[in-house]
Amino acid sequence: MDIATINVDKTLDTSGLSCPMPLLRTKKALKEMSAGQVLKIIGTDPGSKKDIPEYGNKDGNEFLGMQDVDNGSTLYFIKKG
Repeated sequence: MDIATINVDKTLDTSGLSCPMPLLRTKKALKEMSAGQVLKIIGTDPGSKKDIPEYGNKDGNEFLGMQDVDNGSTLYFIKKG
């Protein structure tokens, strides 16, 4: 899937937060969303590169991908199951 074409329903900025806060905020945001909606997470914590993709495929959710951007952040996309 080309992440440039993903329609995002909600954006969560966890920049500057360190583990485990990005993952905890991601879990909370997904709970507030409806099935089929897509969450975009912006993060700077290196640990999130492992944690968020792993969590993204749990509980019926689908991890759609991630992308590093020039400012040192990483974008993650999860579709709520």
